[in-house]
Amino acid sequence: MAHERDNPEPIVDFVDGPVGHQFRSGGARGHALAKAAGLVKGARPEIVDATAGLGRDAFLLASLGSKVTLIERSARMHDLLAAGLERAARESSEYAETIARMTLLHGDSRELLPQLAPEVVLVDPMHPPRGNSALVKKEMRQIREIVGSDPDAEELMRCALEHAQYRVVLKWPLRAPPMEGIRKPSHQIVGKSTRYDVFVKSKLPTA
Repeated sequence: MAHERDNPEPIVDFVDGPVGHQFRSGGARGHALAKAAGLVKGARPEIVDATAGLGRDAFLLASLGSKVTLIERSARMHDLLAAGLERAARESSEYAETIARMTLLHGDSRELLPQLAPEVVLVDPMHPPRGNSALVKKEMRQIREIVGSDPDAEELMRCALEHAQYRVVLKWPLRAPPMEGIRKPSHQIVGKSTRYDVFVKSKLPTA
């Protein structure tokens, strides 16, 4: 279970910084994560972000029209996420529309996924920080102090693969070896420092 420590900084922010800029500029379209999750050719699957963290991936997917359920087992991170979502919803009608597609749950994804029968599951376990900037390092330290590590990531992936209806997306460092104990992905979508291992179970329905 995640270890929690006090962190006074409200680090969940969907309005300012790169997340807000991407939202206002429409930069989420064509993002590698959107392709990995299947948001192409009119498909808008319902997605469960099983490791919500800062909520950025979930927000990106919701901004493109998918309903997204965020699961966070750290009570502290859950509270930060809830506050961040509330702030964003008050920002503008455009933000409120996106936030309305996001549902935040507090709990363990391994227990909740069987109940949710998700169409698509996104798993982004804690792993070594990507990038060398001081900002990235500080942010990753903050997150680790709140949520701890994910020693049960392999178990979570097996649960996701069992219960997802259409596909599972594993967000993983670009040059990291495959997660041990998990079958080979159907395909990969590669970004600058991240890759998305996509495990397809069946074809996504389109609108």
